[in-house]
Amino acid sequence: MSIYYKALGDRFEDLHPKLQERYRLMGRETFYGTGLMKEIKGGPRWLYPFFRYGIKWKLLFPERGEDIPFTIRNTPILEKGGEAKIHWERVFMFGKKKRYFNALMSFDKKRNIIKDYLGEPTRLYSDLELMINEDRSLTIISNKQRIVIGKFEIPLPKFLQGIAKVREGYNEREQVYTISVDVRNPIIGTLFSYEGVFLQNELS
Repeated sequence: MSIYYKALGDRFEDLHPKLQERYRLMGRETFYGTGLMKEIKGGPRWLYPFFRYGIKWKLLFPERGEDIPFTIRNTPILEKGGEAKIHWERVFMFGKKKRYFNALMSFDKKRNIIKDYLGEPTRLYSDLELMINEDRSLTIISNKQRIVIGKFEIPLPKFLQGIAKVREGYNEREQVYTISVDVRNPIIGTLFSYEGVFLQNELS
C-alpha cells in the first residue's frame, strides 16, 4: 500500500482519479514522467553561492529560466526492516547541465505524516502534511525542519526554515499532470519556486 494512501486514509478517494492512479502506483512500481517547467525562479542573488554548493547534495542549484525540460522518477523501496520508502528523483536540464532535487520519503504512523529527507547525502529533513483541495488536486506543506549532519538531526528555528508548498493536479483538457512548488523563508521570502507540467512515460 502506498505511503500516501496511508497518510490520507479515506480522503485518498477524494483525489482526482489520475492522481489516485499515480500515487497508488508509487506503492508498487516506479513512476516515470517527462515534462517542461514553464518557469524556475529563485531568491536574491546573494544566495546563489549557497545554491551552487547544494549541487553536490542533489538538493539545490543556482540556475533559473523558462521552458526547462525535466524528468521525474518515483521509485518504491522496501528497507530490510520492512519500512516502505519512496525515492524522488527530479532532474532539470539546463542545456547540457543536469540539476537535481532529490528526496527520500516514508510514513510515520504515530504522527500520521510523511517524513521527507532531502538531498543525497541527506542534508535536510521536513515533516510533510497532505491536504486535498476542492478541485481534487493535492497540496503538500512542509512543517518542522531539521538540519541533518551524519547521524545527528538539529532542529531549525523558524527564521532559518524554507517552508515548501507543493501543489500537484491534473489538467483534463490537456491531459497532463500539473506541478507547482514554492519554498519560502519568513524573512527573505521566496527562495526557490517552479511551475510546470508532465506526462507519464514508459521506462526504457
